[in-house]
Amino acid sequence: MALDFPNSPTAGQEYDRYKWNDTDSVWDLNLPEYVSVVAFEYVAVAGGGGGGTGYPGAWEEGGGGGGAGGYLSGTELLIAGETYTVTVGAGGAAAATFPSNGTQGNNSVFTDMTCIGGGYGAARWGDGGAGGSGGGAGSGRSADTGFSPGGAATAGQGFDGGDHPNADAMAGGGGGASAAGEDGNTDGSGYAGDGGDGLPSTITGSAVYRAGGGGGGAWYNPGPGTGGLGGGGNGGSGSANIAATAGTANTGGGGGGGSSIATAAAAAGGSGIVIVKYPDTYTMTVGAGLTSSTTTSGGYKTTTFTAGSDTITVI
Repeated sequence: MALDFPNSPTAGQEYDRYKWNDTDSVWDLNLPEYVSVVAFEYVAVAGGGGGGTGYPGAWEEGGGGGGAGGYLSGTELLIAGETYTVTVGAGGAAAATFPSNGTQGNNSVFTDMTCIGGGYGAARWGDGGAGGSGGGAGSGRSADTGFSPGGAATAGQGFDGGDHPNADAMAGGGGGASAAGEDGNTDGSGYAGDGGDGLPSTITGSAVYRAGGGGGGAWYNPGPGTGGLGGGGNGGSGSANIAATAGTANTGGGGGGGSSIATAAAAAGGSGIVIVKYPDTYTMTVGAGLTSSTTTSGGYKTTTFTAGSDTITVI
């Protein structure tokens, strides 16, 4: 949790592990000399949202693509010997009936930072769900009233889902970590929106993309949206009996939107991930509730958490 620092502190006032520096008007770390502070590079991604579906038996309908899980990266200073929480969010379930929304992905946590699960892909005529990245809006036919927006993203974690811009438009794609989901009909009549692309990271060595949005579902083929770079699932096609594909596990990719029949079902979002890199002079103790692996190279250890929730300690 974020610290709630006192208002109007006085010179030398202490709070938690900090002391007020009146000269510079900042809270300085106030630690004993023997305390070791470790710099951790990290990448954390929440679970992706599940895709939505269209109305049963209705042509020209499809569900929105799921939004990618929220994406955070950077460097965090941790205190050796202290205990910190790590949680890897599961992907959101696909829409189970026709028409219905998918399910929002689950949050991932690293220390006091929370990545928000990806927004659900919407059912026909529906608004996309809000999340780390927003889910895509559902499609509609001429009986539809018109515009439906994609889901809103969480600031600093992703981008909005694609819109259903007018009465005859197809579903929107889910948003990704680096780009919004594509609006329905952007590529022409009958084409659902593609998922937004994710972001690359070299924390594990070569560049790996994560947190791509799911493609929207459509009736015709070609027509379904393509999943965004970074694990986003592809949308399904009713006329071709092609089911949507799930977001890739441990990327936080959004699930593809389905169409309006069982053979073109929607798909689930991919699970999230938490990766940390730190000097190899330290040893990490990992709680039993977490699934993890560690590699060592070039003076650093890299620990990858792929499932679960528990605490870690570095000594």
